Amino acid sequence: MIRALVVDDQALVRGGFRLILDSQPDIEVVGEAADGQQALALCRELLPDVVLMDVRMPGMDGLEATRRLLSTGQGPRVLMLTTFDLDQYVYDAMRAGASGFLLKDVRPEQLAEAVREVAVGEMLLAPAVTERLVQQFVRRPRPGAAKPAELETLTERELAVLTLMARGRSNAEIAAKLFLSQTTVKSHVTHVFSKLGLRDRAQAVIVAYESGLIEPGESAAG
Repeated sequence: MIRALVVDDQALVRGGFRLILDSQPDIEVVGEAADGQQALALCRELLPDVVLMDVRMPGMDGLEATRRLLSTGQGPRVLMLTTFDLDQYVYDAMRAGASGFLLKDVRPEQLAEAVREVAVGEMLLAPAVTERLVQQFVRRPRPGAAKPAELETLTERELAVLTLMARGRSNAEIAAKLFLSQTTVKSHVTHVFSKLGLRDRAQAVIVAYESGLIEPGESAAG
């Protein structure tokens, strides 16, 4: 059973998310919070697996709450939710360790599936905002800049897996693309995370874009 905490300053929104998620046989909403400060307190008390975090809230917003919640490298997975498809906080939230970003107009079945994917360590970005988010907020190295030292520790195959992860491919899709078994791909993903000190796929995407391994416009390609 996946334990979820819903964080939003609007009671109607919290209630709607609770209704959707509690209707799923494998998800339980263990609590609700109206701001970031309350979210931190409830996370310590309830130990949820996934936190659905609103970005803009009075008092402590979702970005600061996410930063504090994940500052130790531990804690639950955080799925950011917003009504804004170009919210400037989203990229910073991912850098802080958030596992994904969805718009609040997501369909009920997509919301439930997003919680499941994030709970097992997958990265999730709303397709409609991925490209624009990357273009606006990724600070690319200067043309001709050397590959970051940490990427030099990856094998050629691990580098290929990282590139495909950054383009949003699932393990099954990576396996098909590289003619590998899913078990082998999972092993490569684990090695990439370990060598680069990453927590999940969201952070892997950040590294791939910031290092210039892939460029804005490539997310749906290759």
